[in-house]
Amino acid sequence: MRLTKVLEALGGSVKKYKNDADPVLTGIQMDSRKVKPGDLFVAIKGFQIDGHKFITQAMDNGAAAVIGENELELEIPYIQVFDSRQALGRAASAFYDHPSRNHTVIGVTGTNGKTTVSYILRHILESAGKSCSLLGTVSYIINNEVYKPSNTTPDALQIQELIYKSKDEFVVLEVSSHALKQYRIEGLELDYGLFTNLSHDHLDYHPTIEDYFEAKTLMYNYMKKEGSAVVSRLGEWGDKLSSILRAKDIPVYSLGYDDCHDLKIEDIKLNGETRFDIKMGGITYPLTFPSPGLHNVYNAALAFLTAVKIGISPDAITEALKTFPGVPGRFEMISHPEGATFIVDYAHTKDAIEYCLQAAHEHEAVKVKHIFGFRGERDKTKREHMVKASAAMSDEFTLTFDDLNGISEDEMAKELQDLNVRFGKNKGKVITDRTLAIQNAWENAQSGEWILITGKGPEEYQSMYELPTTTDKETLLYLKKMQNKEKIIG
Repeated sequence: MRLTKVLEALGGSVKKYKNDADPVLTGIQMDSRKVKPGDLFVAIKGFQIDGHKFITQAMDNGAAAVIGENELELEIPYIQVFDSRQALGRAASAFYDHPSRNHTVIGVTGTNGKTTVSYILRHILESAGKSCSLLGTVSYIINNEVYKPSNTTPDALQIQELIYKSKDEFVVLEVSSHALKQYRIEGLELDYGLFTNLSHDHLDYHPTIEDYFEAKTLMYNYMKKEGSAVVSRLGEWGDKLSSILRAKDIPVYSLGYDDCHDLKIEDIKLNGETRFDIKMGGITYPLTFPSPGLHNVYNAALAFLTAVKIGISPDAITEALKTFPGVPGRFEMISHPEGATFIVDYAHTKDAIEYCLQAAHEHEAVKVKHIFGFRGERDKTKREHMVKASAAMSDEFTLTFDDLNGISEDEMAKELQDLNVRFGKNKGKVITDRTLAIQNAWENAQSGEWILITGKGPEEYQSMYELPTTTDKETLLYLKKMQNKEKIIG
């Protein structure tokens, strides 16, 4: 591809360009170390590293042209833009010949439920004989090959490359607020934009909840001309979003508890297994869903409505939902030999924690216990609310380490102790080593108890702990194995 094609794609994002050269570009890179002869190098001003400092290295490696924000004079073509991140997405889309136009692309945004809704949708589509790529928190799945994710939403260059490689008819993409503010989906074109919900989160990155909401609305700037929104209107933010989208003439399909919605949820039964009815077009569809909890009713309903709008028959969706295998690290159940149930979940907001704890109560747990912590250098404003929620809804809870992200162990331990004293209602304790906190719960588990371990889901530990394990699930399986060995020896 020639540089002039990139210039066309950049459009109004170009601030200054003076050069008659039109080199053939053989690739695009944002890491100067990866630049090969003929590549276009995009200099990104990151939060810790400024890519403009590495333009010389990129040129030494053979860069044919450079995009950046600073005013520079180079020996090779240099395009000065207002925002390099935005330019990267547009350039990558052009380089890969706008790959999202060759697929039905579904973007899923919201605070909670993005991953589960994405997996449910993929399961429904594949059960109906469709092929589907998935880009999200747990994994990237392209042409049935699984790749380890770098972020909830990949960077703009990686997104365009992955979708270009995909031979699948559908692409489901989790879209975070960080990704939207950082132009990671720039250059994408969406057929459907799904909204799950909005609650207190990421206020270390967003100054206010309103700014967080506005970031979510940015996804709808990337809709195809015929694209439409599917919105859960079970809260005020869904109502607000629907009004904004309709004002922009974007078709909105909604779900809720009232007859005014395209999909109405009725007759929910959660004790033992998840059963509920969906009413659409005057027809009622009884549903059975393997994943427990009211929040999973909402997740399944949003996927159901989307699949119907895509063209999958309600009867086929109903059958597919019965066999949904779940999501790794999302309310993943592991049984204890004494009859207790352990749950591993990614929940890291007040609302998500409440969903998990409520699901345990709905299944008539004899006692509900909770193990969780907080990530260093992340939204501190939600910690008090999370502890209050756990103290209100669990019988016992343990505060432990999550990813420290550069915060000292002493500093985090002090904050855990302080939160427990102030808001724990005498139900909590602190065990800083995460594996030992889980071990303590395992060794004291009794029949009928539900013990929830939240915050990390399938993610690997970043800290070194006492037990030789790397994830919450692996820790539980290790303890189960050790207990079985002791029984055999005994």
